[in-house]
Amino acid sequence: MNHHPAMTTLDSIKKNLVALRMPRALEVLDATFRRIEQGEIDGIEALDTLLVEELTVRENRRVKTALMMARLTAIKTLTGFDFSFQPSLDRNRILALAELKFIDRAEVVHLLGPPGTGKSHLATALAVEAVKAGRSVAFSTLADIITSLAKAEKDGTLRERIRYLCRASLLVVDEIGYLPVVPGGGNLFFQLVNARYEKGAMILTSNRGFAEWGEVFGDPVVATALLDRLLHHAVVIQIEGSSYRLRQHADLVPEHVRSKALINPPPAPKRRGRPPGRIQPDHDVG
Repeated sequence: MNHHPAMTTLDSIKKNLVALRMPRALEVLDATFRRIEQGEIDGIEALDTLLVEELTVRENRRVKTALMMARLTAIKTLTGFDFSFQPSLDRNRILALAELKFIDRAEVVHLLGPPGTGKSHLATALAVEAVKAGRSVAFSTLADIITSLAKAEKDGTLRERIRYLCRASLLVVDEIGYLPVVPGGGNLFFQLVNARYEKGAMILTSNRGFAEWGEVFGDPVVATALLDRLLHHAVVIQIEGSSYRLRQHADLVPEHVRSKALINPPPAPKRRGRPPGRIQPDHDVG
């Protein structure tokens, strides 16, 4: 029984694609081959089509897995952020951060503002950009991080837990100041921050000004030590505006709550034993 040469070659290609574990290329092979027969594309273009299709699927799978590993349960993007609702926010500064150079410089990005102003959205969107770029990311609330560190300390594995949290190129710590920090929690968080200091980038979101961190962590000394490191190589972005989540019910919110804005953060605490810290100016950010 004679076989058409083209069909024999096509069957061979299919077997090879199966052996190479390229299911998407196999899936679109017949349609791509028909386009060659119809003169729409040549062999080189067909090969490019197969490779692009396969690589796209693999990249999407990689990103999805990395997002799960980063514990990014809600995926937000910069495209989906309504910059027009927060006129105090410099869109160009955020887009500059999305270039991820701050990760290379192991800097800390502080996103400060009242609840609902988009801090977590921006932090998540920047984390997503980092994942897409192949950077390792870890995302957690401050409360969850301290809980995990406290458990590790109790189990005698604190050093290993801190080492694990230092592996990620970018660590995002969300919701600083929303919940009270348990006794000793500030000290545990300091150990993590100290371990990542000048080694790994961080994004922190908070609804409290730096002057309130002594109250947030229940220890002014620990708060000062934290800020000493977290403001040394830092980009501070403050959002002053209304809650996006409450925009449709603004008339139901008391006036003193609507008009309440985050107090400008004070200057970084004076440093001892090291050169003065540098905070990126508005026009020069990662």
